[in-house]
Amino acid sequence: TTETYTRAQYCKWPCQCPPSPPRCALGVSLVTDGCDCCKTCARQRGESCTEADTCDFHRGLYCDYSGDRPRYEIGVCAQIVGVGCVLNGVRYKNGETFQPNCKYNCTCINGAVGCVPMCTNSRPPLVWCPNPKLIKMAGKCCEQWVCDDSRKIRKTSPRHISSAAYEGEDEAWQKNCIVHTSPWSPCSKTCGLGISTRISNDNDQCRLLKESRLCNMRPCEVDITQHIKPGKKCLAVYRANEPMNYTISGCVSKSPYRPKYCGVCTDNRCCTPYKSKTIEVRFQCPDGTEFSWKIMWINACFCNLNCRNPNDIFADLAHYYDYSEIAN
Repeated sequence: TTETYTRAQYCKWPCQCPPSPPRCALGVSLVTDGCDCCKTCARQRGESCTEADTCDFHRGLYCDYSGDRPRYEIGVCAQIVGVGCVLNGVRYKNGETFQPNCKYNCTCINGAVGCVPMCTNSRPPLVWCPNPKLIKMAGKCCEQWVCDDSRKIRKTSPRHISSAAYEGEDEAWQKNCIVHTSPWSPCSKTCGLGISTRISNDNDQCRLLKESRLCNMRPCEVDITQHIKPGKKCLAVYRANEPMNYTISGCVSKSPYRPKYCGVCTDNRCCTPYKSKTIEVRFQCPDGTEFSWKIMWINACFCNLNCRNPNDIFADLAHYYDYSEIAN
């Protein structure tokens, strides 16, 4: 004789929910019940479950009814066991992390293999490196970028646009402090006197402080295009014939200077400094008071297509251009 079972109905419609959802214990998910009616605290591993009381799927749990044959009415929350993976003839357990070679770090996730590259230097060097090539270096896993020496290479490295992704930021040990100094930001103005800033903790208190310096990319009142040589489209560096004094709010530098400026182009290229330093300039005011300011001193510039807004915080994410775009 076959015994007939009548399964209990745990869902009732219309829905009758409490005025406010329950407060679940720490780490327990608040989910919609299996009746798609009310918010409830999800059942955890080893707890009983029904069509209404669902297991915490955020923790990879499901309701196992196999112990309630033949009714399959009340189950137990159990862990979903993922299948392993096979890669290159090697079997890995679900959730296992492994490195098939030195270039990748992989994880087995329920039969699928997900990998992240260990070699992240995927972009070529900066603009002054002609014909960059990725080559295999002895004793190193990841290929390295090298410059083709068949053409002249700029030996100097820029200071104002150096990036941690390429040159690395200044970092050293000082007592119990890791000294960190960020690169100087681009000048706030494309002509005339502007401000450039950086962050540094190179001080006795090891505190991150904001430093500022004055900068002058090029004079606004001078038409530099008149100084471009015939047959050329760019003038990388412009320098006035006579020395001048810096002026700030009516205060004049005590010494005259003959600074270099970045030039201009008649095509779509722009000229920016790639080698500079910071000097200290002493000023004297009409009332007799004196003060000092740090000023950016440009040593060399290059002209290229990497034209950007000085205040564009995403500029360093852009790819750099090749050597042909900085040639005259």
